[in-house]
Amino acid sequence: MSEDVKSATELDLSIIIPAYNEEGAIADVIVAIHELGLKSYEVLVIDDGSSDATARVAEAAGARVISHPYNIGNGASVKTGIRAARGKVLCFLDADGQHDPADIPRLLEHISRYHMVVGARKRGSETSLHRDIANIVYNLFASFVAEFKIEDLTSGFRAMRRRDALRFCDMFPNRFSYPTTSTLAFIRSGRSVKYVPINTKRRVGKSKIKLLHDGFEFLIIIMKIAMSFSPLRVFIPVSSFLFFLGLGRWIYTYLLYSRFTNLSQLLMNSAVIIFMLGLVAEQIASIRLEKGDRLFDVERPEDYSSFDSVALEAKSITPPASEEATH
Repeated sequence: MSEDVKSATELDLSIIIPAYNEEGAIADVIVAIHELGLKSYEVLVIDDGSSDATARVAEAAGARVISHPYNIGNGASVKTGIRAARGKVLCFLDADGQHDPADIPRLLEHISRYHMVVGARKRGSETSLHRDIANIVYNLFASFVAEFKIEDLTSGFRAMRRRDALRFCDMFPNRFSYPTTSTLAFIRSGRSVKYVPINTKRRVGKSKIKLLHDGFEFLIIIMKIAMSFSPLRVFIPVSSFLFFLGLGRWIYTYLLYSRFTNLSQLLMNSAVIIFMLGLVAEQIASIRLEKGDRLFDVERPEDYSSFDSVALEAKSITPPASEEATH
């Protein structure tokens, strides 16, 4: 590829904004991004079949727009953006105005040393109480599965290397759970993740997320990812519970009736079978990860060293008062 062609098709950064009926907020988000003074970047808006003027407003504000013919889902928009992006680093943020574009350089300055940088919402951000409680539950459960402290599992404000995003792109669900999937996939595959504390604003318009339906779906997806990357974290607790339940039942019946019941035997046999299935699943997961990483070799950190000073080059960026959390 000649240098002229390469410079015309490749960029350092693609800022991807999935959008669905966000005509009231999308223009302000795009304008704020352009005002940062970033170099070699594009703003890519994925219009997910909006019934309003989202696509037209985004294009008028200076974004490249790709439109789905109908509403597929937030995750599907993210996947479309990953495949269409021209930047070697991707940054995702919401179209509803919750995320402050001024925080983008704070994420990018760490991308040379981490495979993914996530904007972790601080307490006191303008989010609802029930959503804060749900996020705490998700974070605790996902941290157990991943054996890693996850500070914000569902934050959609994150930056990652395009090469890594393509590695896991097909695993992302079509709905609202791409942050969950990408976080667990990166951690369990041995990729580094950093959390940068951010403040969020109250969204413009009404949320598209249904608390009960999508909350249950999030838990199912966490279980699926756990089964894909760390099956024993699921199988061992279940196996242990059944084994000790059967053992307790056996001790109870033996002390009272001096005999071994069929139920006790069934529970302990089931525990052994589940544990063995977990071992097989763990081996399959390891083989699949090794095969995938051979196809997507991890690039050297120095390939992204130009982003180290991006926060200093961007205009009108005020350094945060709080310290950043590193993991």
